[in-house]
Amino acid sequence: MTDAVPVAPGRRGGPPRSEEARLAILRATARLFLERGFGNLSIEGVAAEAGVGKQTIYRWWPGKSDLVAEALIEGFLMPEHFAPGFSGALRDDLASWMRIVLAFVDDPGHDEMLRSLLAAGTTNPAIGERIRERLGADGDLVHRLEKGVSDGELPPTAPIPSIIELLVGAIVLRVFAPSAADDGEAERLVDVVLGTHAARGR
Repeated sequence: MTDAVPVAPGRRGGPPRSEEARLAILRATARLFLERGFGNLSIEGVAAEAGVGKQTIYRWWPGKSDLVAEALIEGFLMPEHFAPGFSGALRDDLASWMRIVLAFVDDPGHDEMLRSLLAAGTTNPAIGERIRERLGADGDLVHRLEKGVSDGELPPTAPIPSIIELLVGAIVLRVFAPSAADDGEAERLVDVVLGTHAARGR
C-alpha cells in the first residue's frame, strides 16, 4: 500500500495540476486583473479566458484572492523585484531604493494595478506579504539595515521592523494619495524615517 500524497496548504484535493492549465489560468488571472481590477475579477471569467472549467480552478485554488496571490508569486503581476543596494552608505542605499520604488508607484500605468493589489490584500494576507516581498521589505531591507547596525551606521537598539514599516507605509500612502515627485523626496523620506537613529550610530 502506497502512502497518500499530501495536499499542499491552501490546495484542494483531486488530480495533479496540469502545468499547462495552471499557467493558462494564472495568465488569464493577470490579464483580467489588470483589465478589470480585483473587485470585478471572477472565477467564471478566469475560467472562460483560460479555456478551462471553473471546477478546475476551484479544485486547485479556494478563491480569487488565492489566484491573485499565486500570480504575484509567479511574477505575472508586479514582476519587478526591488532590493536595496549594499554598495554605499546606508542612507544612500535606502534613498536609491526609495527612488526606484517611487518611480514605479508614480508610473500612471501601474496605478490601477497597485490599488487593486492593495484592495485584494485586505481579503488575503498572502497578497500583502507578496507585495512586501516584491518591494524587498521582508528580507532585503532587513539585511541592509542589519548591515547598517554592524557597520555602526545604526545603533544595536535601532527598531528595524518599525523603520521598515514606516518606509513601506510611505510607499502605500503614495499609491492612495499621489503627489508630484521632486528630486530630493527620497532622501527626505529616508532622513525622516531614520531620524535620530542614524545620528546616534555615527
